Amino acid sequence: MKAFYTDHFILPLPAGHRFPMEKYSRLRDLVATLDDIELVEAPAASDTQILYAHDPSYLIKIIEGKLSAEEQREIGFPWSEKMVERSRRSAGATVAAAKNALQEGIAINLAGGTHHAYRDLGSGFCIFNDSAIAARTLQKEVNAKLKVAIIDLDVHQGNGTAAILQQDPSIFTLSIHGENNFPFKKELSDLDIGLPDGCDDQTYLLALEDSLSQLDSRFKPDCLIYLAGADPHEGDRLGRLKLSKEGMRLRDERVFAFALDQKLPIAISMAGGYGKEMESTVDIHFQTIKTALHFQQQY
Repeated sequence: MKAFYTDHFILPLPAGHRFPMEKYSRLRDLVATLDDIELVEAPAASDTQILYAHDPSYLIKIIEGKLSAEEQREIGFPWSEKMVERSRRSAGATVAAAKNALQEGIAINLAGGTHHAYRDLGSGFCIFNDSAIAARTLQKEVNAKLKVAIIDLDVHQGNGTAAILQQDPSIFTLSIHGENNFPFKKELSDLDIGLPDGCDDQTYLLALEDSLSQLDSRFKPDCLIYLAGADPHEGDRLGRLKLSKEGMRLRDERVFAFALDQKLPIAISMAGGYGKEMESTVDIHFQTIKTALHFQQQY
């Protein structure tokens, strides 16, 4: 199974910044200890690929560093050439994972899940929307008739993804998220499940089971992009849900079982994770990868 990494493309952040950039290198160090996983440096998404999902004027502003102060605050990162390169690589990793999954069943981006980026606006630590870019790239560069489902299980709604793809019947957007959490203005996904604060394992897994059933009956995808956010975990400082580590494992297992049962290729991105202890976030991400590896061996 291939895992595409970007952590050596540094996004320079000021001291005390709340984004846990270090989690990506820690995760790669753990993944390197696993047999049957090949670590691959992520390619950069091209301008053409980015423009499958983003407005040309927005891309130019990102490349040339011409974002307004308000636009930069909305993203949450200071602009730099390294930020642009890192963002290209993060999107390119999901594109590469999606293409590889079509060949091998499962592939992973050890970052990604930048689902708050809109067509013409970055937001919430997201510059380019890697899921929308990857889904459209598969259709433009592999098979125009491919039906793609995006299963977003980050604790925050995939608002940018929903907005970009809202009028696209060939891509299904599913988001299960905390109803009272960021973003406070929700967009309209093809299927949205908003969960209450304090949601436990049982409630979450029942919602997931119902959502996958609806996805299957309403859409019949050819492949999946899965945002495996670590932030529904009870130890997350921004999540507000109460899933146990075992509940998180069962969540991943259910998604992978759905993909395997339907013989659907699945590309996985890590999405959010803001544990009170960084080790707990890295541990949840690593658990997702180990669970994926188990299922990949059955493809």
